[in-house]
Amino acid sequence: MAQNQKQIMSTAKKEYKRVTVKSLVDMKKNGEKISMLTAYDYSMAKIVDAAKVDVILVGDSASNVMAGHETTLPITLDQMIYHASSVIRAIDRALVVVDLPFGSYQSDPKEALRSAIRIMKESGAHAVKLEGGAEIKESVKRILAAGIPVMGHLGLTPQSIYKFGTYTVRAKEEEEAEKLMEDAKLLQKLGCFGIVLEKIPAMLTKKVSENLTIPTIGIGGGKYADGQVLVVHDLLGMTHEFNPRFLRRYMNLYEEMGNAISNYVSDVKSQDFPNDDEQY
Repeated sequence: MAQNQKQIMSTAKKEYKRVTVKSLVDMKKNGEKISMLTAYDYSMAKIVDAAKVDVILVGDSASNVMAGHETTLPITLDQMIYHASSVIRAIDRALVVVDLPFGSYQSDPKEALRSAIRIMKESGAHAVKLEGGAEIKESVKRILAAGIPVMGHLGLTPQSIYKFGTYTVRAKEEEEAEKLMEDAKLLQKLGCFGIVLEKIPAMLTKKVSENLTIPTIGIGGGKYADGQVLVVHDLLGMTHEFNPRFLRRYMNLYEEMGNAISNYVSDVKSQDFPNDDEQY
């Protein structure tokens, strides 16, 4: 076999008919980057899954992009289950991870377990995600002990926005960076299968990723994470007022959809729609 053929085979990526938590660990081990996007409804999830995104996050960001709230705090457990159920019905391949919403796990590990069980039983989701490190240790342990896969989330944790007071980059100072590293190692030791690192310096992401055997997923964490996640509405340009440095827009659907709808209104007003071919 020619040398270049061997090289092609060695870099070939495995085709996953169904992505699991083990698949993600294998991807990191094999040097394959992990793609992750949000989805909150059946139609969008169908498109995202067909595009072979590895992980779909039913994020509490639904509070912002679906319901128009300023923060992620108002969304309820019942609402998260509704969104997750809609997404699950569309999925053939992706691993579906669901955010435990604010107030459903922070105060009581038993409440955390009840919340996670409800998500898994009522939506059919594959895993849950929690924000925080050592402070939620007991909740993570209890959920994992029940056999429910857990993804962690460190750095900028949007559910704590009123504590931070700003959405600025986290862990720039040495003390906070050291705590983040300790929390990441703790979450791995507890049994989490991956960790989202949000809005932290790229070199800290590199350090954390190199010190863990479980994958890191960055959002505003730079190129050294084992994977990346974006809010699908931001990626597609359906939102237009949110412009962080880490966001790459692949379309401008806000403008394109607006133009299409304006054309529809114009055609209705002018009696051009429906025409003879568009009626029975």
